[in-house]
Amino acid sequence: MLAIVCPGQGSQTPGFLAPWLELPGVREHLEELSDVAGLDLVAHGTVSDEETIKDTAVAQPLIVAAGLVAGRLLFDAEALTAATVVAGHSVGEITASALAGALPEADAMAFVRERANAMARAAAALPTGMSAVLGGDPEDVARVLAELGLTAANANGGGQIVAAGTLEQLGRLAENPPAKARVIALKVAGAFHTGHMEPALSVLEALRPTLSPAEPRPTLLSNYDGTAVVSGEANLDSLIAQVSRPVRWDLCMETMTGMGVTGILELPPAGTLTGLARRGMRGVPALALKTPEDLAAARAFVSEHSGAAAVTTQEGNA
Repeated sequence: MLAIVCPGQGSQTPGFLAPWLELPGVREHLEELSDVAGLDLVAHGTVSDEETIKDTAVAQPLIVAAGLVAGRLLFDAEALTAATVVAGHSVGEITASALAGALPEADAMAFVRERANAMARAAAALPTGMSAVLGGDPEDVARVLAELGLTAANANGGGQIVAAGTLEQLGRLAENPPAKARVIALKVAGAFHTGHMEPALSVLEALRPTLSPAEPRPTLLSNYDGTAVVSGEANLDSLIAQVSRPVRWDLCMETMTGMGVTGILELPPAGTLTGLARRGMRGVPALALKTPEDLAAARAFVSEHSGAAAVTTQEGNA
């Protein structure tokens, strides 16, 4: 059984889309997505610097677009069935929703556009951020975060918790980390998946009537509790609420393990989720699709774990 996973904010790096533009149709696809996003995603994926693409309003549409581009090159989304699992981490859940057919591609880009802009405004209201807490006793980590007023915004499994809150709170965490734990500041510009993001909820609720959610074709997991969403509307409910509630990627991995997933393929900008899987789903093969040079191996991986029917016919792009 194949799992297709889509990364979240912080996975982007300057120029990561440049090699993809050499493939037929990619520039045109990105330009279509750019029109909906209201951003030049071609420029942001090729020449924009690190500070520019760190901006939430840029990073989120860029990451979703990258996954949609790679997905179209890699497999026939309409051929995916419930025998395939699709999941995304944070903003990657929007990518996953589009690949699963739970949202039309244009709706997904409109959603991430409004989400990103609203979250950027919320983040600008107060200096906030996120830091990864690696290792330590889980109870001790939870105690320290609570004492500092921080939220465990991401439970990523494998001994990794992401704390979110004000920069002052995160500074105190870095100065006095939990015993046997390391604290690493993340390249994000806000305390995502916390109460700091609640102003974005009304923006997305206002967008809801313009969207056309549908029942997902493959098994689509929710970040909320790691379970499969039952309908397009339920998935949309989850996507909206996800903005201000924690991401439980650990539960998504538990579900994938319980379902008997035999291979995990991460779409670009790939690397983060396969790294988590190697710690949280030990023994399950994981492949990160980072550049077009990985397409041939990725197609073979999809065929091995889900059957050749789902693989796109664009072999010339390998």
